[in-house]
Amino acid sequence: MTRNFLISFFFLLAAVMASAQDVSLQTEKKKKIEEEIKFIDNQLKEVLSQKSASMQQLSVIQKKILSRKNLISQSDWEIRQYRKQINDKNTEITRLRKELDTLEQHYSDMVYSTYKNRDNKLWFMYILASDNIGQGYRRFSYLKNLSQTASEQAKKITAEKEKLNNQLSELQELLKKEQELKAAREKEQKQLQSEETKSKSIVKSLSASSSKYQKELTQKRKEIEKLNKEIEKILAKTVSEQKKSKESVDYTLAGHFEQNKGKLPWPVSGIITESYGQQVHPVYKNIKMPANNGITITTTKNAEVKTVFDGVVKQILMMPGYNICVLVQHGNYFTFYCKLASVSVKAGQTVSTGEVLGKLEADGKASTLHFQVWKETTKQNPEAWLK
Repeated sequence: MTRNFLISFFFLLAAVMASAQDVSLQTEKKKKIEEEIKFIDNQLKEVLSQKSASMQQLSVIQKKILSRKNLISQSDWEIRQYRKQINDKNTEITRLRKELDTLEQHYSDMVYSTYKNRDNKLWFMYILASDNIGQGYRRFSYLKNLSQTASEQAKKITAEKEKLNNQLSELQELLKKEQELKAAREKEQKQLQSEETKSKSIVKSLSASSSKYQKELTQKRKEIEKLNKEIEKILAKTVSEQKKSKESVDYTLAGHFEQNKGKLPWPVSGIITESYGQQVHPVYKNIKMPANNGITITTTKNAEVKTVFDGVVKQILMMPGYNICVLVQHGNYFTFYCKLASVSVKAGQTVSTGEVLGKLEADGKASTLHFQVWKETTKQNPEAWLK
């Protein structure tokens, strides 16, 4: 029995700890989403100040819509947790009330019994009327302890009432928090509807200028394909030369880079407005965008770009549509940083995590960074590497 009790206790403890950890993780997740929305708000002020509707405006507002939906989803989770706690609290209050009723009834019976036997003669006669000595002793003990038991029972009732009042206070607090969260969620829902209306307006405006954006898309496709080919060519040449010359690759550094997958710092503070891989055009749904070997991060105007890990600047090149690009080698891993207006490093220079590589060119009232991660000649999804 002791063993079973201990096993049950540890399972219960583990469940409570897991639940507390889950709540902590969800709270942290919600905080990050709120921070992301705050940052996107600042970005929107910049890009929406542009007179004409643009793909950049659409990308940023669609990112905000997604973040807003995630925030609402988190609020829904919290509301469910509050509802569960409220139900549990009501169950506990019902149990306490029943227990209190039983205690009060028992106490009432004892008080009545004490009152009925308050005369010493009656007590004496009650004991003498016993069938045997054992029963007489038990009656004597009962009458002797009745007053003390009644007093203890009164204390129990007082304690139970205090416990019940505490539970009722906690219930009121939970109900208040639930209502506040529901009100906040309703506000988020209204903001989401407003943002979706704005998104539709931009899509409509872009759709009206179909021929203009078709030309821009054709030009962008050429630029992306040229960049992809150039990067693949550079990496193939670099890897081939290293193998031919038996140039030593710092695999220790590569190992450290690999261990930090999902933990690398962002090269700029911002939001991902173009994801990795094959994407469908946000306006012309029947058109596939050219395969993206990296991600595009929208950030503040002329933001500084920082290297995500220790390494060596392998090459600096100019690319049409991508301005200055910097290639940094981390053992047999490579990171690319494009759309810079100026650089503060040179080829062959050793750089440390967080070191500034240069500044981004202005893209209206914001800036965008194109960022790629490669393992030798195999492209990687940068989102999987950044924390």
